[in-house]
Amino acid sequence: MSSIPLPSTTALRVLAALVEHGSASEAAKSVHLTQSAVSKQLRSLEEIAGMALFARTGRGLVPTPAGRIYVEQARIALGALETAAGRIAALRGSPNAIRLHVLPILGDRWLVPRLSLLAKARPELEVQFTTQATGDTIEEADGVFRFGEGDWPGQQAEYLFGRNVALVGAPALLGRMGGIAAAEDVRRYTVLDHRHTPLRWSEFAEAQGLAEFAPAHMVHFGFYALVIRAAIAGQGLALVPRCLIGEELLTGRLVNPAGLGFHSRHGYWFTVAADRTPRPGLVAFRDWLLGEARTLGPDQ
Repeated sequence: MSSIPLPSTTALRVLAALVEHGSASEAAKSVHLTQSAVSKQLRSLEEIAGMALFARTGRGLVPTPAGRIYVEQARIALGALETAAGRIAALRGSPNAIRLHVLPILGDRWLVPRLSLLAKARPELEVQFTTQATGDTIEEADGVFRFGEGDWPGQQAEYLFGRNVALVGAPALLGRMGGIAAAEDVRRYTVLDHRHTPLRWSEFAEAQGLAEFAPAHMVHFGFYALVIRAAIAGQGLALVPRCLIGEELLTGRLVNPAGLGFHSRHGYWFTVAADRTPRPGLVAFRDWLLGEARTLGPDQ
């Protein structure tokens, strides 16, 4: 064991609050301590460090180089403790409590609208959803929604939907550009691309038998939500799994010209750790989820 004295978790929380707020009074409010208690915790930290952790300026408390090093590690330590507490809570939790990692677009467009159905079908389930894509979150989650071909080491994967990909655009855009009668006409349009998905315009071109596909212009986005919004706004054509845009197609905000699209190798999957026996709540959720996915039909 190290002989170097270590700060308390309260002191670390105070340190993080001081960096965030820049004043002892505001930090005290955020950690529910008195201002004098915050000052005392800071003095104890500076005694342990052997140097000042903050400089007093007209703009408030500003961390010194030592303070920045300390707060960076303090945040890591506090995060690790929160993770440990969460894991312990999961061990003693209800067999019907489950934690799920959900891709943001899938949660927004498909899962969240169905939560009322889940509550009616399985009222005993205690479900927590997260969209944080950190390694710790994936490790802690009982079940994880993923997008890909279905092969993840150490995971048992159940296919949900998403392989049916449609070419879509706003009616106003298609009217302005003269419409699309065949796949070759797509070259005249600006196309919208999702940087981080394996779905690619080259896959569309291959499926349609187009050689050396080069659209008029390509705009890149980092999120499907932005791709869909840009398509609705008439900024270009997009390739989107039909399961994400059912409402837009139904209401006519987006149309699928000439029925163009393709069947991708990639789709949405629900995965659980292959070496872990799922708790009853997770089994119940998975059964409900697969039942809901089947209502979309076999071609989704």
